[in-house]
Amino acid sequence: MNEKIRTARLSIFSNISLIVIKLLAGLYSGSVSIIAEAIHSGMDLLASIIAFLSVKMSDSPPDREHPYGHGKFENVSGVIEAVLIFIAAGWIIYEAVHKIIKPAAIENIEVGVAVMAVSAVVNFFISRKLYMVAKRTDSIALEADALHLKTDVYTSVGVAVGLFLIWLTGWHFLDPIVAISVAILILKESYTLLRNAYSPLLDASLSPEENLIIEEVLQKRGLAFHNLRTRKSGQYRFADLHLEMPENISLKNVHGLCDEIEDEIKSKINHIEIQIHVEPVP
Repeated sequence: MNEKIRTARLSIFSNISLIVIKLLAGLYSGSVSIIAEAIHSGMDLLASIIAFLSVKMSDSPPDREHPYGHGKFENVSGVIEAVLIFIAAGWIIYEAVHKIIKPAAIENIEVGVAVMAVSAVVNFFISRKLYMVAKRTDSIALEADALHLKTDVYTSVGVAVGLFLIWLTGWHFLDPIVAISVAILILKESYTLLRNAYSPLLDASLSPEENLIIEEVLQKRGLAFHNLRTRKSGQYRFADLHLEMPENISLKNVHGLCDEIEDEIKSKINHIEIQIHVEPVP
């Protein structure tokens, strides 16, 4: 089992545990902000399952129907996760507004504070692990999952602080206000995730930094080129270009030069495939 799959599975088990303790604490105390956090973790669980399935499928080798591989499964999963986060935020706001209209006292606040503190600590370490693996493997699915849990850290801390202030002041209206603040953070998360995941589905170009690397490899050899096109599919990158070469150079030398260019680019950009179309010039 590769590192991406192991890490995605760890996220699933972590979210299941947090959902249980948050839901029990929310029902026990009557706090809508804790229940909102349980819903948030429920969406995190669904996102973790989607990430787990997508990283398994994205690592499948190319086949006849998918000659460029299956990398975009990760981007599709990221878009789905962003939509799920948006729905969760809407539901939390709805419940919070209902709580403002019909306020209710919160009991056993200390239990809620303890549960939120535990949740924040657990998600901090799990999200950090996910980010490390996501950066190392260039996985948009794991990065999306890490973003979920990172936001969960902030929201858990926010809920804990809100409950603590309620315990100090007795102002129970702070509970739905904190819940709405949680939802606003979640909406921001969904926008960031949707933007990062959706762009490769439209075959957007690689980053300016990566395009510059390709151009510099060609320019330092004094080679003329045009029609450089790049795109990304999951962790995999693709580039093609037209290279201008003197017509009196042998095919063997041209082929050798193209191999050198491809090897140097691959040494500087991970998981990239390059197609070079050579055009003779007088």
